[in-house]
Amino acid sequence: MEHNKTFYSKEMMTKHGPLIIEGPVQARLLENYEFHKDLVAFRIPQEQHKAIVEIASLPEGRIIIARQNNMIVGYATYVYPDPLERWSEGNMDNLIELGAIEIIPQFRAQGVGKNLLRVSMMDDQMEDYIIITTEYYWHWDLKGTGLNVWDYRKAMEKMMNAGDLTWYATDDPEISSHPANCLMARIGSRVSQDSIQQFDQLRFKNRFMY
Repeated sequence: MEHNKTFYSKEMMTKHGPLIIEGPVQARLLENYEFHKDLVAFRIPQEQHKAIVEIASLPEGRIIIARQNNMIVGYATYVYPDPLERWSEGNMDNLIELGAIEIIPQFRAQGVGKNLLRVSMMDDQMEDYIIITTEYYWHWDLKGTGLNVWDYRKAMEKMMNAGDLTWYATDDPEISSHPANCLMARIGSRVSQDSIQQFDQLRFKNRFMY
């Protein structure tokens, strides 16, 4: 499958001034932007900056960013699922994962996440993909947001809905290990019935639960 990437950009106003939401951003551009010190959800900022540059260099990799001038204050990543996860077992070249979405505390609860997702879906090639995201409550910033697990889950689902991702059932053990965890997905309008069937088989390994 050929991975064509069309760049889109939009401006949004926040209470801390305007932000540019744009992408997929090329690796060389990402290297030249500063990476905010509060982007610490997954690893230390310098390492995460390097990681998103590497993702942007991959044929299927997509990085959508929120930036204020030259400073990245939020981002979303799209890449093939981790080889250790069940979602990679079908070797589907049209299944990509929304692997991470992170926004610094200063810009949260202002629609930045929703706009990262909306800009992601502006590219027509997204109609060729099944896009998944796996949500685990232990990754959520419950302390920083002051939300409980269920309110956070509700807010997260609402944000994902902005990118047309909806809840899908699965018997994946990690997801099933807590009722707040979930699988969400968006199936593009040009995805074949065969690919949808393959995705269903990945969702349910224990057929009796299907």
